[in-house]
Formats: sequence, C-alpha cells, structure tokens
Amino acid sequence: MEREIVVGIDIGTTKIAVFIGSKDENGKPIILGMGKSESIGVDRGIVKNIEQTSISIRKAIEEAEEKTGFKVKEVFVGIAGNQIRNIQHRGNIMLETKGHIIKEIDKERLIKDQENLVLQAGEKIIHVVPQNFIVDGEGDIINPIGMPGSCLEGNFNIITGNVNNIENIVRSVEMADCKVRNLILEPIASAEAVVNASEKEAGVCLVDIGGGTTDIAIFHEGILRHTAVIPLAGNVITEDIKEGCSIIRTQAEALKTRFGSCLAASAKEDEIIAIPGFRGREPREISMKTLAGIIQARMNMIIEQVLFEIKSKKYEKKLIAGIVLSGGGAKMRDIVQLTEFLTAIEARVGTPEDHLGGTITEEMTHPMHATGIGLILEGLKKLEKENRLNRTPMVSKLDEQDLLEQEEPLEDESVEEDEKGKKKSSDSKTKTSIISWLEGLFKEEGPE
Repeated sequence: MEREIVVGIDIGTTKIAVFIGSKDENGKPIILGMGKSESIGVDRGIVKNIEQTSISIRKAIEEAEEKTGFKVKEVFVGIAGNQIRNIQHRGNIMLETKGHIIKEIDKERLIKDQENLVLQAGEKIIHVVPQNFIVDGEGDIINPIGMPGSCLEGNFNIITGNVNNIENIVRSVEMADCKVRNLILEPIASAEAVVNASEKEAGVCLVDIGGGTTDIAIFHEGILRHTAVIPLAGNVITEDIKEGCSIIRTQAEALKTRFGSCLAASAKEDEIIAIPGFRGREPREISMKTLAGIIQARMNMIIEQVLFEIKSKKYEKKLIAGIVLSGGGAKMRDIVQLTEFLTAIEARVGTPEDHLGGTITEEMTHPMHATGIGLILEGLKKLEKENRLNRTPMVSKLDEQDLLEQEEPLEDESVEEDEKGKKKSSDSKTKTSIISWLEGLFKEEGPE
C-alpha cells in the first residue's frame, strides 16, 4: 500500500512555508522536505493581493517539489486573521431506534449537521469542535460511542472566518496550480506540533507569535475550548524599533532577531550596538537597554491581551500545563520570563521535533515552523479519519463469489447431510442466505 503524502502551506505575513510530509514504517510523522519564500500580498494573516500571494506560494511549492521529487496537487492550508470568531452552539439528532448503539458515524453525522447553522452575513464555518455530548438527557459525556440512546445532542464551539478572506486564500492557492483540501485554523495546527496530549488534558494555552498576528488556542480536558487572534506580533515590534531608533526596517529586524530582549531590566546601559550610517552618514549608536525597552513595551501589550483572553474564559486557574510559546517571536530572549511575570502562569517555548520521526534538521526545530509542521500532522490525522470512516469492506467481491461457489449444493438440489451432520440448503436458499449475511455485515459494521 502506498503511503499517504500530505502537503501543508503556512501563509504567513512575513513568509510562506510549504511542507511535504508522510509517515515512516512505524507510523511516526516525518517531514520529507520544505520550501519557503517571502510573503507578498498578505497583511496580518489576510490575503490582500491574490496575484502576488499566488506567486509567493508557487515559489515555495517549487522549492519543496525540487527537494522531495513530489508533484504538489492538493494541500492543507492554514488560516488566521482577526475576523476569526467562536460561537457556542447546541445541536441534536434523532437516532434510528430506542436503544440504538451509538457509532462513530452517528457522532460524525451530528458534527456535520452543525455546518447548517445560520451565520452572520460574510461568515463561513472553518471548524466544528465538540465540547461534550448528551445522550437521552444524560449530559457531560466526552465520547458517546458505544452508548445506547435514541437522541444524541452536543455542545459545540463553532469557529468561523470571513468569507472574503477564505475565498482569497483558496483563489491564491488555485492560481498556484493546487487544490485546497482543507482549511485549518493556524493555532490548532501550531498546538498539534508543540503541545502533547497530556498537556491538553491538564490545561494549556498555546500562544503563537508570528509576523502579523498572535494566535491563541486554549485546551482543557483534551478539548479545544477557545481560540483567538490578536492583530499584534513581530512586525509591529520591528516597526517600533525602526521608529524609536530612526533606522531602516531591515536594520530594525536584524536588531530584533540578533540582539533583542524582552526585559529592559536585564540589559546594560553601557552595551552599545553600532548601526552603519545610511549612504555615508555617521554610524548610529543604540544601547541594548533602549532596544530592550522598546521591545518590552510592545510585548507587554501582546501578553496582556493573551491574559485577557485567558481570563475572559475563566481559565487562568485551569492551565496546569501553563503557556506554550511558539512562532518566530518565541525565539526572543527573556520571553518566557516576561510571560511568567505578567501572567503568573508557568511558560515554556514549544518546538516541533518531539512529534516527528525521521531525520530532523535544525531548521525544523525552530518554533517559527510550528504552524507548517502542525498542518502536516493535522492533515495526516484527517486522512486517517477519512480512511477509517470509509474503509474498504473486509470481504471483497471476489471473496463473496468464492463463498457462493463453495456453498453450492449437489446437482439434484436436494437437502444433503455434510460430514458434520449439518444440513445444506438448496442453491437459491444458500445464495440468499449468504448475500443477506454479507449485507448485514456491511450494514452493522462500525468503526474499529
């Protein structure tokens, strides 16, 4: 059987990254290769110029194809942007009969039914996330599969996005000669790459600090409870440095990534960075303390908004696994200390390598690639789920014919005694019996 090949595209504000992945012989996700390009036409997670974005996507895809030897046709794409909204909703379906044993197909039918929810104009559903289920009035059930019941209800977190933004993403990918298989909310993908199952069970907040947005995903009891997108991130910090130090943007970005710290108190006043003068002018001197002060002022704003999202959903006392930081901004010096100081919640920087098999390059361990690698992991999970729900029947057509031939009676079609003393039916009855049994098997067969 050929292995599944999955492609994920992270369309960020500063970069577009394409990852091609699969699973090794032990079922562990592996990254076969990646390609990246400068992101043009995207502002704070929103595609503003479809043509420019499609060119950037094509460049990244071509690099990934060249490295892996695979032709990219279908992709899983990340989506963010500050129009993301969470809607709490309850839905229900009636089951076939009283006492019906609930199967995975029933659960999926209930989830699919929520996609018919009437939304505000300009909104479209991205994800339907079950919070818990109710079976015949009995509530707070995490997994109803295997329970008897005639009415299945569920509480859901419906995650929606802006229709125009969704369409612009899809058109950009299609103009790059690819088809969008699924859109996946970026904080969900990032969490898949850097947060493990036990942390999600204990309670954790994923904070992905990208170039244009800071994405948040809160998990508790293994379930995604809340997501949010803050329209402030690394690019705003770069702009602050540019304005505060009167330098050009490329210099400001270099200062941030090479010398930047989130704590002004830890920087020394007498440590000076010399910036080359513009077009023959005198070099400009900037103290490390001044630089750290600019960065800390903006990071305070970002982390305070993260804390607001946590407190607004009353999870500040439930995050036993604390805060996990990812994205390019997570590499900034002293960011863990500042986060813990402002939130009074334990924090760490999350990197994707723990969830991967195969050869792991140094580049793959960078938290900025959490979203792209997470898209591969989410894509593999979705394909596995689809295969499970639509799996090939255990008995093939050829096997069925073999069974019929094996069960044919003698030519006189009379009832015979077999060697065990059991009776054989006539030809027509035997065929009818076996076909009925096969049909029943297919009908009643549930998921593994």
